[in-house]
Amino acid sequence: MPPSPSDSSPDMDPRSGYCASTRTFYSLRAAPPSPPPPPDAPLSFPAFALSFLPTPLPSPLAASRPALVDAGTGESVPLPAFLSRLRALAAALRARLRLGPGDVAFVLAPAGVHVPVLYYALMSVGAVASPADPSLPAAEVSRLLALSDPRVAFAVAGTRGKLPPGLPTVLLDSPTFLSFLHEPEDAAVVRQSDPVVVRQSDPAAVLYSSGTTGRAKAVVLTHGNLMASNVTRAPAAGETLMLAVPLFHVYGFTFCLRAASAAHTLVLPAARRRFDAAAVLGAVERFEVTRLALAPPALLAIVRAAEEDAAAPARAASLQAVRCGGAPVAADLIARFSRVFPGVSLAQGYGLTETTAGFCRAVGEEESARVGSVGRLSWGAQVKVVDPETGAALPPGVAGELWVRGPFVMKGYLGDDDSTSEILDSQGWLRTGDLCYIDQDGFVFIVDRLKELIKYKGYQVPPAELENLLQTHPDIDEAAVVPYRSDEDGGELPVAFIVRRPGSHHLQESHIKDFVAKQVAHYKRIHHVFLVDSIPKNASGKILRRDLAKLASRRISSKL
Repeated sequence: MPPSPSDSSPDMDPRSGYCASTRTFYSLRAAPPSPPPPPDAPLSFPAFALSFLPTPLPSPLAASRPALVDAGTGESVPLPAFLSRLRALAAALRARLRLGPGDVAFVLAPAGVHVPVLYYALMSVGAVASPADPSLPAAEVSRLLALSDPRVAFAVAGTRGKLPPGLPTVLLDSPTFLSFLHEPEDAAVVRQSDPVVVRQSDPAAVLYSSGTTGRAKAVVLTHGNLMASNVTRAPAAGETLMLAVPLFHVYGFTFCLRAASAAHTLVLPAARRRFDAAAVLGAVERFEVTRLALAPPALLAIVRAAEEDAAAPARAASLQAVRCGGAPVAADLIARFSRVFPGVSLAQGYGLTETTAGFCRAVGEEESARVGSVGRLSWGAQVKVVDPETGAALPPGVAGELWVRGPFVMKGYLGDDDSTSEILDSQGWLRTGDLCYIDQDGFVFIVDRLKELIKYKGYQVPPAELENLLQTHPDIDEAAVVPYRSDEDGGELPVAFIVRRPGSHHLQESHIKDFVAKQVAHYKRIHHVFLVDSIPKNASGKILRRDLAKLASRRISSKL
């Protein structure tokens, strides 16, 4: 059995968290005021999360403060109404849809005030919430449905056609669902008789991995996983948080759950196919948002909008902090953000769907100022940095694959024991596939995806290192580096896709090659440059490298 979160070693270095005898890094964070209960105690995540709310609710909070706001429609749901809808919907799920422990509910809907209520209600009756990207084509939706095998789906009119006709479906924008949000006649009977018993080891959610490094997988997260991920200290009561990341992604999924448990106001942006920086900044001003959660592409769009409109930062004066996760943030982008939003802290975090979102976080201005780091290990996390070639655990300052263990690590991949055993060993260590190092102060630095390292004549070239360098060029807005296989040149060659900053049309391929060549070793030089209008990314901001590698191969082949 893996050790408990409180386990550490008497030989642990109090500065780095590293223990030489176990070759393990331990979290330096203090235990939260209310850690999870003993793991064998029956308890659902909603019951745990909502137990932190005061009873009764303070009257000013109960009277006016919203729990949820739709920035597009202006619809607002006060906290008492959120709790009332949750109770009514949970009862309706049992009485009308006959959902219970272990039943998977597929959710294919854009962000809106009904979605967090649905997540909580499903988990409170022991059902399993399984959200997916509503923009996916029907063929991809079918593949996800085959993985999770849901009993029911929740959609909207615009996504209903992507679901098979034989799957029972409730539309969130229908009178039927709206009736579920009001107390049915048999709700009290349902709640009082045959109470649902949920264990912390029971599945609470099935989320889908991005599939950018292979085929998509269905990640099973338990109620205990969600509890462990939500016990970190939240911002002070009365905060207004805006979530500009998808609710189907683990980042947005866990963030929206945490906001309700802390009695914060959660602002959801208007449902749009593409991120609208001006609309988000307008919502920050309108709803006096104090904290904003973004993915890196959205952060870049926000910075661009503020650079083009000098008055934008002043209108967003309520903003105190921005959290960015899902992919690395280039140092140049961090510097640009600090210039246009000088009074706002920018903190990065790191995690995977398989670790119930982030287990590394920067907390406070001092930690956020450590440029390039994704923060320190959260409470309960244990990490090894492992040499990919020898399997030896490494000390501070040496890069290797990041292995993590803790109560937030997934139960496994649904219906895929082989893939589970490949990533998760019998001692609870999860191989992240990311190359990292941890410095003498316990800060974690992600170098790159291990499988994305470019291998050129025996040398290893981290794409992220070259991307960060390229983005320091004053005429470059975005950069992606991928391999091009060339037997003639000895394996893989680094090639770059570049998005120029507005007005930088003079920037050419030769300029970019020379800029890199002057600052790197010979084997890290860029061999081909493609100037593009945008770089394809998934919903969490990760570059779709396989797509770019195929495109590079086609373009180079056409030249030969």
